[in-house]
Amino acid sequence: MFIGRESEIKALNKKYSSNKFEFVVMYGRRRVGKTRLLTEFCKDKPSLFFVAEEHSDHYALKKFSDLILKDSKTSNYMDSFPEWEKALRFLADHYNGKRQVLVIDEFPYIAQANKSIPSLFQNLIDHVFKETDLFIIICGSQVSFMEKEILSYKSPLYGRRTMQLFIKPLDFFTSRKFFENYDIENQIVAYSILGGVPHYLLEFDDNKSIKENIIDSLINKHAYLYTEPYDLLKQELREIKFYNTLIETIASGATKLNEIATKANESTAKVSRYLSVLEDLYIIKKETPLSNNSSQRKSIYMIDDALFRFWYRFVFLNKGLIEQELEEEMYHDHIESHLSTYVGTGFEEVCKDYLLKLNKEKSLPFIFSQIGKWWGKNPIKKCEEEIDIIAKSSNKVIVAECKWTNTLVGVSVYNKLVDRSKLIGVFDEYVYYIFSRSGFTEDLIRLASNEPSLRLIDLKTMSE
Repeated sequence: MFIGRESEIKALNKKYSSNKFEFVVMYGRRRVGKTRLLTEFCKDKPSLFFVAEEHSDHYALKKFSDLILKDSKTSNYMDSFPEWEKALRFLADHYNGKRQVLVIDEFPYIAQANKSIPSLFQNLIDHVFKETDLFIIICGSQVSFMEKEILSYKSPLYGRRTMQLFIKPLDFFTSRKFFENYDIENQIVAYSILGGVPHYLLEFDDNKSIKENIIDSLINKHAYLYTEPYDLLKQELREIKFYNTLIETIASGATKLNEIATKANESTAKVSRYLSVLEDLYIIKKETPLSNNSSQRKSIYMIDDALFRFWYRFVFLNKGLIEQELEEEMYHDHIESHLSTYVGTGFEEVCKDYLLKLNKEKSLPFIFSQIGKWWGKNPIKKCEEEIDIIAKSSNKVIVAECKWTNTLVGVSVYNKLVDRSKLIGVFDEYVYYIFSRSGFTEDLIRLASNEPSLRLIDLKTMSE
């Protein structure tokens, strides 16, 4: 079953219909579904699909040659091409006048094994490929490599791409399609644990309860997701122990650079460099308060990947129990009573996705250009304040509160939201959204019916 990615498929098909040479660069973090997307795109088209691996340059060329020679029915006449240029020139000659897709998945592997590959592609694009109908897609999971070595102005391939696609994790409203047997509340819980990475979403079975899925797929020492965060770090990084320390520190509540450095017992300069690497992998994110008040711009670090957030919050600290196969005890003692609080962060992301969805549909009071959150000092109350979601245009703002609680939300929450909105700067129009897991009091519902700037959104509304 192929879920989502409609806009990406549409964009690729539009380029394909141009019937001229196209060079597409696709990239995104591991497990996000790039290969599945490319397979879906290629299924009804003449295509060659080469998946590079961590081989020597000679062996990679041999595998690439086998693919081309078999497809061109010339494998009986030669064994392999002696060099990449001859293989690629043969490709251009053989398919000249035909619309042919060539996908090179995990392109960084061959580019790292042979440093001349990007320059070779540049030369062939300029002098050979542009006269053909080839549709070439290079794809990579090493995001920093693709951005620095393929897309940046220093790359030989700079300016040669005709389209680039950065493949992000799926949003909540696409991800929930993986769990059609769950109600929206359980869909939100599952999304808060797994995020929008299709490879992870497939690990949960919506015929099981959330508890059963956590025990079977996350806190079972034989489960794939039990080792996934650590395995992913091993694939991408050295000095795993230090990266572990940084992520665990953020998961425990240290979000400012100096706090993280103090707990890690390292200089802020070193910690900043290592955090930047984790940002490139989309494991953590650096967030700045969104407002019209330029004086409050102190950034914080947060775990961006939901599975990493769950793993370092619950699994990493309790591996001893898991290794002893005490999964039920581990769930009962360390997850069950904390899960609702944990899902609160995920619920904020779901509410943000809801506003983004309405923004795209042009169903909001205005179209916003930025969305984020806000935190800072209240100079009157002399305390720290926070707003869950801010979505703004140049002169209008949506201010939102997200409540994942078992109690009805009342008028006091609205009043606090209005007060806090005064801290983010001056706007011509303020619109207030309150999201609630459990619904709203009669007083707040009556107030909203007479206040056009206030919107109340419960789970039923979000599921429609």
